[in-house]
Amino acid sequence: MCGLCGYITKQNLPSGVLERMNNTMTHRGPDDAGIYQGSFPGGLFIGLGHRRLSILDLSDSGHQPMFTADGSLGLVYNGEIYNFRELRAGLEQKGRRFRSNCDTEVLLYLYQEYGTDCFSMLNGMFAAAFADFETGRVVLARDRAGKKPLYYFTGNAGELVFASELKPILQYPQFRKHIRQEVLSGYLCHHCIMAPNTIFEDTYKVNPGEYIVWEKGEVTRAYYWDLLERYKTLSREPETDYETAKKHLKELLFDAVEKRYIADVPIGTFLSGGIDSSLITAIARAVNAEPVRSFTIGFDDQASNEAEYAKAIASYLGTEHRERYVSEEDLLGQLQDIARYYDEPFGDSSQIPSMLVSQIARQETTVILSGDGGDELFCGYEMYDWAYWAQRLDGIGRLADNALRLPGIRRLALEKKLPGKARAFLENRNPDTKVQLFTDIRENHMREMLTGEQLSAKSDLESEIVRRGLCVNDWQMRRMLLDIRQEMADDILVKMDRASMRYSLEVRCPILDYRIMEYSFRMPMAFKYSHRDKKHILKELAYEMVPRELLDRPKKGFGVPLAKWLRGPLRQRLLHYADREILKKQGIFYPEKIWEFIRKLETSDVSLYNSVLWDFYMFQLWYQTYMEDLW
Repeated sequence: MCGLCGYITKQNLPSGVLERMNNTMTHRGPDDAGIYQGSFPGGLFIGLGHRRLSILDLSDSGHQPMFTADGSLGLVYNGEIYNFRELRAGLEQKGRRFRSNCDTEVLLYLYQEYGTDCFSMLNGMFAAAFADFETGRVVLARDRAGKKPLYYFTGNAGELVFASELKPILQYPQFRKHIRQEVLSGYLCHHCIMAPNTIFEDTYKVNPGEYIVWEKGEVTRAYYWDLLERYKTLSREPETDYETAKKHLKELLFDAVEKRYIADVPIGTFLSGGIDSSLITAIARAVNAEPVRSFTIGFDDQASNEAEYAKAIASYLGTEHRERYVSEEDLLGQLQDIARYYDEPFGDSSQIPSMLVSQIARQETTVILSGDGGDELFCGYEMYDWAYWAQRLDGIGRLADNALRLPGIRRLALEKKLPGKARAFLENRNPDTKVQLFTDIRENHMREMLTGEQLSAKSDLESEIVRRGLCVNDWQMRRMLLDIRQEMADDILVKMDRASMRYSLEVRCPILDYRIMEYSFRMPMAFKYSHRDKKHILKELAYEMVPRELLDRPKKGFGVPLAKWLRGPLRQRLLHYADREILKKQGIFYPEKIWEFIRKLETSDVSLYNSVLWDFYMFQLWYQTYMEDLW
């Protein structure tokens, strides 16, 4: 687990530039640092930087940048390859000899042997940059789920600048911080910026399962693992027997946890007390002779507190459990760190408790297992209930929509009297965006808040799903594919990557083992959503290891009291960020709409207002940190 950066340019940059780029990521790799600068084919110059968090082979032989013995290929890499020993054995049979015991060297020679075909052979989380000194080609690649981040900038001079975060790219002398205006409506709607876009122009994220090739100033993109294609192929080979599916899923989960327990440093688990984290912790306890360390945080507000449940599960499993109750001051104290470590505007407020639980875990461990991925792969969110009913009530919605279009009907007046959820069903007429319920309602407000013409906040991925003829008859599965590719990759995994790496903590997600992802595509929806029971098959496995009475309860999650904060301790800062003269100078938001929301926040309990204003607040906090200081 590390941080990487680099560039290919026509001008030879001073070594201090690359050092500054690299040192912006010290938190990602505090154990070691390395840089390389030299010539590249075509009269170009290359720089490669790396920060190391030592997990496997703690010796200097794992130092990066790493090069082949003949110097023809270089690599900087962030992540873990869990099947590297099997891959190494195969390379040794071909005559390869290794100097280290780390997965980096295996990845380097695997690429030299197989080229971009090697990515499909990897079981792990990774972001990697390969520099081929013979062909003059640079290849950037990212893991299937999108666990590890990878950004790149392409300038007018044909250069390429890349990094694990945006911070190193901002240090590149020719980079200009021009905000990409068209992504802001999507940010305010979804709380994050969806790949491949970033907040800045000419700067992109490598998509999950994608690799890009830079050669002679041109960038081409390709997928070695296409989510929609894999679903299309595997769903045609369904696993029809439930008991067989449960048995095989259990075997895969046990193997995934065992593979992620390979490290030369202490390992623990996040234990929230929910189904996913409890299942992973139970399996970790089962596959290890030594007690497992588990970590959770608690809240004084019982409406958000699950620590007591986590403690009971930890006691049953016999883990070495650590919990810390956090105050409102603890939570608020993380705000400035969010702006610094997340690089882009990011409005998922659960990032705050995620940072705090990472902080306490890092005091005793370097690696953590988490339950991320269970909701998206096995139908765990409340939205999947809405997708279920929306599909079944779609005919009624169509009839009601047609009736309201009849002459003499005062449609607008009637619609205003309908609850928001009923209106969402009524207006859900576009066949390409059926599962993006409630987005229209929120998006209308976004457009009013932003200056200029904004692109739709609805995802084009659903249209692509429909166009490819995938899961047209199952809206839940369509929504799950949407969430795997966007909600999970651009929100959930970004949240945890930045929160954990803030404290130099590596988080591994067994449920996101690609074999489990692909096997879930073969399961009928009835295995996951049985008689309105979400995550049915995962729950059945969890009940085999943890008593049902410890697990069966409503899900709470890591909530924070946004309305209370915005009305109380953050109110003055919110009003400061909403100053009309500042907003006019900034040229992004309509002041009157912002102030309308602030007034409604004071008098209404509708969550839309505090949610949107929180996104606004986090944007302004980011802007103050990374752009010119208007305040």
